[in-house]
Amino acid sequence: MTDQVDQVDQVDQADRTDAADAAVRAGLRMAPVAGEAMVEQWRHVHNVVVPPAAMTPAEARERVGRYRLVNAYLGDVLVGCSTVRPPEGAEAVATVIARVLPAFRRRGFGTALYEDGLAEARTLGARTVEAVILAANEDGVRFAEARGFVEVERYALDGESDLWLTMRRESCAG
Repeated sequence: MTDQVDQVDQVDQADRTDAADAAVRAGLRMAPVAGEAMVEQWRHVHNVVVPPAAMTPAEARERVGRYRLVNAYLGDVLVGCSTVRPPEGAEAVATVIARVLPAFRRRGFGTALYEDGLAEARTLGARTVEAVILAANEDGVRFAEARGFVEVERYALDGESDLWLTMRRESCAG
């Protein structure tokens, strides 16, 4: 049974890498967020993908100083963004969040953003990785589950009714 699980994991990893490679070959370009225009683009993707947590320009700018923010472009067209929060605590838990605009999903862009974020988390010393996902974002939940994440917490923010999931993957390995 273990051999079968290992084989499935290897095939899944190969598929993910192939998807990310295909996205890059298709012209995907990822760039760290720098400057007001890129912050606004990052904020746009964030707010489209997670409208209950829509950010103001000031809130988005504040994140540039705390986290690694990246925008993804197909040519010059914005397709997604990511956030990497550095590792914290004794478990060295980093948060990696990949967001792709709905019109650009299922083309490997999310995989490329996620793999880039995961590599950054490893560079920062993460041993465990989490993702925070709006529960209603079924695409995002499926994406995380396909990469070995499991739900560890379900909650609503104070005064809100939208449910959020914290999903965790115990290994930062690819």
